[in-house]
Amino acid sequence: MAVALVSPDTVEVVDHWPEPVCGPDEVIVAVHGVGVCGSDLAVVSGRRAVPAHPWVIGHEAFGVIQTVGRDVTGRHVGQRVVVEPNYPCLACAACRSGDTSGCRRRRVVGISEPGLLAERVAVPAPFTWPVPATLDDTDAVCVEPFTVALNAVRMSGLRPGDPCLIVGAGAQGLLVILAVLHAGGAPHVIEPHPGRRAFALQLGAVDAGVTGAPETVFPAVIETSGVPEAFEQALERAGDGARVIVVGQSTRPARVPTFTLVQRRLTVRGCLIYDHPGGFRHTIATLAGHDLRPGRVLRERFDLAQAPVAFAKAPDIAGKTWITLPRIEETLT
Repeated sequence: MAVALVSPDTVEVVDHWPEPVCGPDEVIVAVHGVGVCGSDLAVVSGRRAVPAHPWVIGHEAFGVIQTVGRDVTGRHVGQRVVVEPNYPCLACAACRSGDTSGCRRRRVVGISEPGLLAERVAVPAPFTWPVPATLDDTDAVCVEPFTVALNAVRMSGLRPGDPCLIVGAGAQGLLVILAVLHAGGAPHVIEPHPGRRAFALQLGAVDAGVTGAPETVFPAVIETSGVPEAFEQALERAGDGARVIVVGQSTRPARVPTFTLVQRRLTVRGCLIYDHPGGFRHTIATLAGHDLRPGRVLRERFDLAQAPVAFAKAPDIAGKTWITLPRIEETLT
């Protein structure tokens, strides 16, 4: 079985989906859980086009290796892994410089490549990352978006003790809050949705949108919502010489006066995912050495049969949504 987009805004659970074929450099992963991300929702709505319909969706996955290709080393059957769902070519100038997120030939799972929300999927072996059995399932399903969050904070140049403004407390914004806390920063958040804002404060953020409160000067600002007006607000709240890191994406233009950028000496950078292999390697090592529990941002879990409901409800849930799949031992009972 697999979960496929059969037409814009129509998600279905498809029985008898073709079994994946294991290439010589690939492994077959029995998928145990998949997170729902904003980019998945953009695909479902039709705002991000996919090559064909039906199209398997989802890219934040973990599971267990079932089959190993003949040329694969360092992976074995039964190994628990998380999937790094962006496959750079590793041969272009960007890749050779280490900037794999800038690879023009990068294959993006769930968008240019079939997604991971299926019982079994084929994955290039170097893009599966072993994780211990002690890592909770909720944390495993958050490894990929937490890697984005850690990279955004690193790019911001945040120093211990510094305040950092996070604009937007959707799932990615919540993970950025945890990443800021891990870096020793003080997260402040702007979020109009009451439920999301309350969740952000529960995780340790300060409400930066309180009317009448003294305004903090932010040396680092991270915009996660993808709303142009929120980006404009992010620039307004940035201090002189601040770094503004943009994670959220929109095709709708924002109004950015160059006077503001120049006079306040702002640096604006887009944060597009992470680089291979350092991004995932760093995240997994960080989770092993610290009690961060990124799975705390998960609020709603759905099983595979409920996947269409999960995608329909996810935009309104304060927190992150994920989907669990039946495991082999469960299907045999």
